[in-house]
This record gives sequence, C-alpha cells and structure tokens, in this order.
Amino acid sequence: MSEYQAPTEDILFTLKAVSGLNQLQTLPAFNEVSDDLVDAIIEEAGKFSAGVIAPINRSGDEQGTKVVDGEVQEADGFADAYQQLVAGGWSSLAGNTQYGGQGLPVLLATAVAETIMSANLSFSLVSMLSQGAISALNNHGSEQLKDTYLPKLISGEWTGTMNLTEPQAGSDLSVVKTMATPDSDVYRISGQKIYITWGDHKMAENIVHLVLARTPDAPGGSGGLSLFIVPKYLLNADGSPGERNDVFPVSVEHKLGINASPTCVMSFGENGGAIGYLVGELNRGLACMFTMMNHARLDVGLQGVGISERAYQQAAWFAKERVQGGVSIINHADVRRMLMQMRALTEAGRALCYTAHASNDLAHHSQDEEQAKAAQARTDLLTPLAKGWTTEVANEVTSLGIQVHGGMGFIEETGAAQHYRDARILAIYEGTNGIQALDLVGRKLTRDGGAMMAALLADMRASSEALGSQHELSTLQAGLNQGIDILQQASNWVLENAKEPELTNSVAFDLLMLSGYVTGAWLLCKKAMAAAEAQATNDSDFYRSKIAVAQFFVRNILPRAGAHWQAMQSGSETVMALEADMF
Repeated sequence: MSEYQAPTEDILFTLKAVSGLNQLQTLPAFNEVSDDLVDAIIEEAGKFSAGVIAPINRSGDEQGTKVVDGEVQEADGFADAYQQLVAGGWSSLAGNTQYGGQGLPVLLATAVAETIMSANLSFSLVSMLSQGAISALNNHGSEQLKDTYLPKLISGEWTGTMNLTEPQAGSDLSVVKTMATPDSDVYRISGQKIYITWGDHKMAENIVHLVLARTPDAPGGSGGLSLFIVPKYLLNADGSPGERNDVFPVSVEHKLGINASPTCVMSFGENGGAIGYLVGELNRGLACMFTMMNHARLDVGLQGVGISERAYQQAAWFAKERVQGGVSIINHADVRRMLMQMRALTEAGRALCYTAHASNDLAHHSQDEEQAKAAQARTDLLTPLAKGWTTEVANEVTSLGIQVHGGMGFIEETGAAQHYRDARILAIYEGTNGIQALDLVGRKLTRDGGAMMAALLADMRASSEALGSQHELSTLQAGLNQGIDILQQASNWVLENAKEPELTNSVAFDLLMLSGYVTGAWLLCKKAMAAAEAQATNDSDFYRSKIAVAQFFVRNILPRAGAHWQAMQSGSETVMALEADMF
C-alpha cells in the first residue's frame, strides 16, 4: 500500500490559477492573505494530513466503532489525531474572528480540508459536520447562542452534528415526527434520528446536535419544522459542560464504507426529554437547516475529490511497482488510459469545488452589491454540480483504481477496495444525486429563466476565445467550443420544455452530468492556459502535465457530454416506458 502524500503543488496551482483566490485577496476582508501565507498553510496542512491522519485510515476501517456504556468508542488513534487537529488551529481557519476564528477565506479552509479528506475520509467527517453547524448558527442563531456555542465549535473543542433523517423520513422531511415541547424558556425534545454522522464520540468534551423537530401546535408538513440546539452535555453557569443531556446513541450502523465514522441511531428524550434551544424562528427550521445542508453539499463534493485523489495515488504507485511480463504495468497503454482518466476527472473536480467555494466567499465578503449577487448566483448554480458530478465521477475513479490493481485490487490488503467502498456513500448522502439533478433543473436553471447558466456560458466562451490566442493550446478550443454549444443547446431545450415536469425530471440527471463535464473541461483549459504562461519562464514537468491533462479531458472525456445530450432528446419516452407494476 502506498503512503499518502498531499497534492500540495496542484492544490496551490488550482487555488491561484483557476479558483479566484486572487480576486478574494483584493477584498478588505482578506487583504492580508498573501501568497506566502497560502503556501505555508497548504504545505503544513499536507504534512499534517500525511503524517498524522493518513496512518490511521486503514486501521480505522478495520476496527470501526461501537457503542459502549451509552457512548460511541471511536477507533484507536482518532482521539489523539483530533486533539492535534484542534491544537494546530486547523478547525478555526475560516471561523469568524468575533468568536475566535482566524477569518481566512473558506476557500483556503476548503483546500486544507481536501488534504484531510483524502488522507482519511472517515476522520474528516467530524470536522465537516461541525463546519455546517457553525454556518447554521452564524446565519440564524441568537446572539446568546452564538456567544455560547460558536467559540467552542470554531476552535474544535466541541463538535457539531446535523439531525434530520428518521426511520420514516429520508429525503421527505415533511413527515418528521420528533417533537419539541415548550418548557419555560427551553424545549423538551423527544424522538429518534438515524444516519447521524459522528452522532457520538469521546474525542471532544461536548457535542452540539442541531435537530429538526416540530412543536405540538405546528402545522403539518415541512412548514411546521423548527431547528433546535441539543447539546450532549448541558452547560454549567460558567459555560463548561455539566450534566448529561437526555440524548444517547442507540447503535452504530454496519456499513459498506467509512467504517471509522460512526453513523448513529440517536435517541432523544427517553428520560423526560432532551433539553433543546430554538435556533431562528419557529416553523422556519428547514430554511435554517438548508444553510447547513448547502455548506455540506459543497463539502461532500470535495470529499469526492479527496477520495479520488487517494485512489489515484494508490493506483499510480501500484502501476509503477507491479511488474508483469518483465515491465512495470504503467508501461501498458490501457493502464495509462485508466490513470489519465482518474487524474483528469480528479483535477477537474478539484477545480470545480474550489471555484464554487471562491464564489461563495465573494458572495459573502464583497462590498460591491452587484458583484456579491452575481457570485451568489454562481455558487447556487455550481453547488449541485460540485456535489453531484464530482461524487459520481468519484465512483468511477475509485472503481478504476481497483481495475488498475487487477486481481490485487479485489483483495482488501492492498487498500484499493477501501477507497471504492468509502466513495459509494458520497452520491447518496446530503441529498442523493438525483435530488441534485432536480435542484439544478428546477431551482437553478428554470427558476430564473436560464440567467445563471447564461452567465456561466458567457465566461466559458470568453476563456475559449483566449485559448485561440495561445497557439500551443489552440487544439483545445474546438473541443471546448463544441462542449459549450452542447450545454447551451441542452439548457435551452430544458427551458423550452419546463412546463412538462415528467420530461424535465427524466432528463435532469443527464443535464447534471453534461454540465459537469463541460464545466470541468472549461476549468482544466483555464489551468492549461496558466500553465502555458508559466512555461515561458519555467518549462517544468508539472506545467507540461497540466496541459496534457486538459488535452486528455477535452479529447477523451468531454465527448461524453454529447452522449448525455443525445439521451436527453429522447425525453421521458424511454425512461417512463414501463408501468410501475412492470418492474
């Protein structure tokens, strides 16, 4: 099994050449974020992830987690690694300075998070859920709740969770049954939640659960849900954790992957009701939770990049080491094809996720109202692509990782299978990719008449024109233009048929994938342009590789966009051809 090394060089290149970091650095909020600071943070994050977190990835998968005496016992080494994460300040990078955070761009924290995700996907989830809780509290919590909980969540001393799903309520939150009964100035929470990531553990001194529940007189459906903070330990007068609250893990799920991340069944209120505190307004819980979910969806896309990077590194190492017929198998053309496919999809996904996060930073910190509005629109459009497309291709990349290993990939001891197993959840949680596709069509494309998509296409065409001015990259232009044309045709076609929901819902996933391939090609072409410019003074293998990856993606992967467009044009006819009882 190969040792993990953070891809710091490509992370830094993507940050500076593609994502929009340079634009963020001009904002007053981030004018002290120098390139030297960015370099130092990413380099140290890479060392920490490789040296501390990666070594417990395999052992954590083998050991898993279990409930002991009403608490989850995490895998060996995780608590020590988590304490080092907190001590190093890695949890607080993008935190609000008012509550002890470092006030750096979320984009930079995202790049750091990628190194942790690829080092150990299970471990990374505890911090990811905390960041979502921080976002929800920042946007919707009262000043008292913020003052009480944000400093500890931002530092990482306490962790956060998101409690939506119930046995009868998966994606349909309108049927949530967990109750919140008023009791003076607090609420008594009772019910059961399932699939709660890192719902319990002993690595931090407190866990802050954000719980969707309904009050006794609330209206039915999703409009009657409210959001509550339910801490594992109630707080003493001085703010320190005190008495255990009435919330406990019942069990942890036995899963296909991410085995070191405890996915808990949580019980609230078996002994009188768990004490909870209202976040935001009554019956506005779903709006509050969506703040957390949108943050999480971008981070899940980043998980797809992280696990793809890990699988690619493993496969490339194995291909160099494995000798068949007297030569290393990396000399075989079909192995090269698979490795190029893995690398190109991974680098495209990285560029997509970073670009979405940079737009999100710009939306929240630009002092230009129009610029902020446009950046928010771009973030909204890219979110289902970052979550959906990147995790779909993660399944492909990790599967190819096994294929490169041949029979050895099917054997657990090589480690390739773990990456495949870990990746499989990513297309499912935080809204399945089918839901992401419906979001793209229903909320992001048709709601504004295609304005967000038109702005994206305009930026793509501007980049394509720039390609033509660089002779050595002119071969990319025709392929990219064809992809842009296909995306425009497909988007217009959906807009023209928007009043036929069965049709648009039938083609939504194809549009999601088509959009992802074209956006990935665009961003890799931007990287290629930056690499060609850098080659003028530094003709390195690294810059040559960026151009080669873009060429491979445009010529070998981007043609998939045309197949998705062709499938879309069959509408709902073939998708809905069989009656339900014929399956």
